Amino acid sequence: MITLGIETSCDDTAVSVIENDGKILSNVLTSQEVFHRDFGGIVPEIASRKHAELIGYTIVEALKLANISLRDIDLISVTKGPGLVGSLLVGLEAAKSLSFALDKPLIGVNHLEGHIYSLFLEGAPLYKQKDIFPLLILIVSGGHTELILMENFLIYKVLGRTRDDAAGEAIDKFARFLGYGYPGGPIVEKLGLEGDPNKYEFPNLTFKGSPYEFSFSGLKTAGVYFIQNHPDVVQNDLSNLAASFENALVRILVERTVRAATDFNVKGIGVVGGVSANKRLRETFANVSPINVYFPQKALSTDNAAMIALTGYLHYTIKGETSDLTLDAISRLEL
Repeated sequence: MITLGIETSCDDTAVSVIENDGKILSNVLTSQEVFHRDFGGIVPEIASRKHAELIGYTIVEALKLANISLRDIDLISVTKGPGLVGSLLVGLEAAKSLSFALDKPLIGVNHLEGHIYSLFLEGAPLYKQKDIFPLLILIVSGGHTELILMENFLIYKVLGRTRDDAAGEAIDKFARFLGYGYPGGPIVEKLGLEGDPNKYEFPNLTFKGSPYEFSFSGLKTAGVYFIQNHPDVVQNDLSNLAASFENALVRILVERTVRAATDFNVKGIGVVGGVSANKRLRETFANVSPINVYFPQKALSTDNAAMIALTGYLHYTIKGETSDLTLDAISRLEL
């Protein structure tokens, strides 16, 4: 069975073709980063216009690399939310048009759920593994930070979310106040690679109402104030500063995730989303966690369409779910 996946929830136009339960035939992504860099973040109007320009070319390239035609597709899976409405609509309309023209089933899926299944794609650590549940999932990206108890395929329980800023959002803001562009996460990581992560102390100002929920607004504010009040450090000790801020954020993520994993006696921890590519996060989990921690390939950590294709395939084959042509974008969509 061949599934075409389409992902346009934010600023990357992505199309993928997978076979059966996760074998990747093609996985094409067209980045818009250069168009948003000078604005310090994603400009929704620019993002939706670029998606409209690029979606056709990206579909053609994905089919070409997979060495198939449109007629070979058995299922079309597309992100319906959460995300930027204008961006989502471009992908949805392309998917619905293909479904109607080819008379092929369509399914809209949750972008966050897609990130979970980046762990189960070809080349990922859980590809074709079945006896891995229960699994604790940490979704950590620019827009989302949450802990999910995954009891089986398509069966989840949300344990906690961020109460304000996402982890990636805090890093981006810190980088912007340092004078760097978007996205900030890779910049801060690169700046702090050779730095001492314990040189400067940042407070652990996380949400105290639940051991499985997060808050990064306090850490973000502490980082911004530090930059404003210590221009000498920014000028002369940037590597240690970046490493220390990154370490404070990573410490919060790891501590809460490991606690939840212990409390719920899971078989493993899966860390997904754009921030999961962070080197310090991966190393800290490896050093601290008492159980196995699984990360997707770095190329599959960020938004991609292969994870959307696999998520749709599972909903279609396990639950028999499909969507009709009234499928619409949902900007705020919880798992």
